[in-house]
Amino acid sequence: MKDIKKILVPVDFSENSTKILTSAVYFANKFSATLTIVYVLQSFEDYEGFFIPHMPIAQFENEMFENAKGKMESFVRENLAPDIPHESMVLCGDVAEELVNFAGNNAIDLIVMGTHGYKGLEQILFGSVASSVVKTAPCPVMIVNPYK
Repeated sequence: MKDIKKILVPVDFSENSTKILTSAVYFANKFSATLTIVYVLQSFEDYEGFFIPHMPIAQFENEMFENAKGKMESFVRENLAPDIPHESMVLCGDVAEELVNFAGNNAIDLIVMGTHGYKGLEQILFGSVASSVVKTAPCPVMIVNPYK
């Protein structure tokens, strides 16, 4: 197994994200690794035909993107000690696909992420980002159960 130097931590700014980040920090400290904290804004391209917004979708996405960048800054400031080597960013697109592509393009050694724990109909309707990432990631994926 190769050394773990870069850890990707997808977040959604929920209380669970704080718990998952705590686990990722533990491993970053153990391996002297750098954390990359990422939020993926789900693209609205697939929904263009479903509704007529009061503003163009591109403008709406741009405002959401800027808002997400502000939330990321606050999330990192409130939940991560400044002495932990890290970077953070906001991406836009299909969540699982963006995470897998980012990991592959940036030589990520480990992904530490959580699951929302959807079951039954919810899982069928919403799918599982964690499941998709586990199946397609170019590196090991550690799933943290934030409910335990």
